[in-house]
Amino acid sequence: MKTILYIMWALFVAGVVFSLLYAARRTRRQQQQMASWPKAQATVTGSATGWTSGIGGASRNLRHFPTYQFTDPRGTLFMGKSEISGVQPPVPGSLIEVAYNPADPNESLQVSSEPRTAMGCLIAFFAVFAVASFWFIGIFPMG
Repeated sequence: MKTILYIMWALFVAGVVFSLLYAARRTRRQQQQMASWPKAQATVTGSATGWTSGIGGASRNLRHFPTYQFTDPRGTLFMGKSEISGVQPPVPGSLIEVAYNPADPNESLQVSSEPRTAMGCLIAFFAVFAVASFWFIGIFPMG
């Protein structure tokens, strides 16, 4: 029976590690892309709302994704929506920094260190959880 628990644990760990690697690579790719893009101050125009998934019995929470507008050096107005959400709706008229693709200014991303910080916290949390669950399987009384 413990063998089955260890196999399930290994599959779960492999799935989470794969997901974390995918997310980390995507975040790093975006950071590298944004490093060469010009930056602009954008004005928050409102927000788009969405819900968290509520996976694992967690309650669903409303999240707010800022919508914004900015101008390029030629004065052309562009609009975008941030991928970084917050619990509180953003204040219209406030400023955020965005990086935009010079070849296609319709492609823009909010400049923030939050994705990297969140990734670091997730990795640390999962490492502790994986070790604790492995230990628990080892001491779990079997019949």
